Amino acid sequence: MRSLIKPALLMLFILTLLTGVAYPLLVTGIAQLIFPAQANGSLIYQNGKAIGSELIGQPFDDPKYFWSRLSATGPFPYNAAASSGSNLGPTNEALLKAVDARVQALRQADPNNTQPIPVDLVTSSGSGLDPHISPAAAFYQVSRIAHVRNLEESVVHRLVEKHIEGRQLGFLGEPCVNVLKLNLAMNRVQVNK
Repeated sequence: MRSLIKPALLMLFILTLLTGVAYPLLVTGIAQLIFPAQANGSLIYQNGKAIGSELIGQPFDDPKYFWSRLSATGPFPYNAAASSGSNLGPTNEALLKAVDARVQALRQADPNNTQPIPVDLVTSSGSGLDPHISPAAAFYQVSRIAHVRNLEESVVHRLVEKHIEGRQLGFLGEPCVNVLKLNLAMNRVQVNK
């Protein structure tokens, strides 16, 4: 029995160094060389300060900005440490009330908009952290933003078109719009006006 303990401990030490230290350092080094932005969280910087990530949604409720999908994370919205959906089924009263409240908020913010409200503006994503909305959801908000910012709708519409991201690899997923990137571009239009 004692003759087996020494080789077992030696093997444990060697495998710990290989799989717990060397391999993670190698993979991290390769990631930093080949994909540094992605390896560091796909952060977006403004004036040298990180203001968000391309991968994590943020709350926007000011009428002059494009609004994100709802977040069901707790204890506060868009909490990246607690990614989760609401787990409410389509017949759940709480979900129906939340959707109705969001519909009312959208209608109040833009009472002249008679377009159908895209579903992703009134429901949360599975993770509660989705940074994207559909192009339809972005186009739905164009009239409100143009009015609040005193811009032509065509200017805002073109900006949305420029920010539509296509399907991954040309066939995976659906086209989408990153809300943070679009809002930052919207701020630049306002400044340049």
